[in-house]
Amino acid sequence: MTTISKESGLITLINVFTVEPANQRRLIELLNEATEVSVRGAPGFVSATLHRSTDGTKVTMYAQWRSIDDYQAMRQDPTPLPFFQEALTIAKFEPGIYEVVQTYAPADDPN
Repeated sequence: MTTISKESGLITLINVFTVEPANQRRLIELLNEATEVSVRGAPGFVSATLHRSTDGTKVTMYAQWRSIDDYQAMRQDPTPLPFFQEALTIAKFEPGIYEVVQTYAPADDPN
């Protein structure tokens, strides 16, 4: 389950894929298949969430890992490679590795 907290000590990968609207569905299928067949079984994997833009031009994956070493070890597994290779034929992506700095919730309603 995705829990966003600066106390968790997890690392977060946010990958933003840019895609033609006609290819958005296929990109989501590829990312889903890669996650199902390999990534979610990798040691240190915590969670992943796929997001699609309403205009069809972006897909974003938010993934949490116990450590950068766990993530790097998963990257050595060749199983998801065909899915990622096909994804890169239809999309460009900007990867980033992040740490949570702060989270916010609604302010209490004084009424």
